[in-house]
Amino acid sequence: MGPLSGTRVLVTGGTSGLGRAMAAALVQAGARVVLTSRDRERAETAAAEVGPGALGLELDVRDANSVSAAIDSAYGLLEGLDVLVNNAGIGMRTVNPRFMTKPQPFWEVTPAGFRDVLETKATGTFLVARAVVPRMLSDGAGRMVTISMSEQTMTRRGFIPYGPSGSAVEALARVMSADLADTPVTANILLPGGATATGMIPDEMIDELQPNLLDPAVMGPPIVWLASPDAAGVHDQRIVARDFGDWLATREEKNL
Repeated sequence: MGPLSGTRVLVTGGTSGLGRAMAAALVQAGARVVLTSRDRERAETAAAEVGPGALGLELDVRDANSVSAAIDSAYGLLEGLDVLVNNAGIGMRTVNPRFMTKPQPFWEVTPAGFRDVLETKATGTFLVARAVVPRMLSDGAGRMVTISMSEQTMTRRGFIPYGPSGSAVEALARVMSADLADTPVTANILLPGGATATGMIPDEMIDELQPNLLDPAVMGPPIVWLASPDAAGVHDQRIVARDFGDWLATREEKNL
């Protein structure tokens, strides 16, 4: 039995990249995980590959009706929910496939491209949290982890709308943490701490950047810890996965 045996987790955007890495780590630690995608077949395939503790579910985080239906299904499949990992998002390649080599000024970004990225990351985080947290409050316990990005990425030239989507999510996460103060539900922020090998880097930059890209597995240890009994009561923290070992050691020293 793993340290998360019996823990029930929902990971949005869990079929690839950071989401899949976190889902895999959680399953390996013994959790039961529902991972989501806009495409049901993709979600089910990814879940089968992650392991027997994973289930795939169709969810379009931009659509309130889809969110409501998927959360009902997740609660039915897992008979409750202990941890929500708000991770769903899409990257700059959807707006500008050459965003690293030929940054696109904001006035050249299409309204549709802007909305899709913002609605997936920011609106999606809001809608899913809005659907899950009241149930956690009613159950008397729960944890929410919002996946963010580095501040440098938020303000980097040519990174509209991806950067602003991260800024919006970060602010949203901090406000949600404030709203949840003195409740039985905790809320924290987790981010990789650098560019990751998640398929979002333009093809022509892969060879140049590959040595410096973080493995998505860097998200595993901190997300498992945040879902574990060791993180009981931890609230309103911004944890950088790359530096998690040092962060945890410092925390433990302070608590001695």
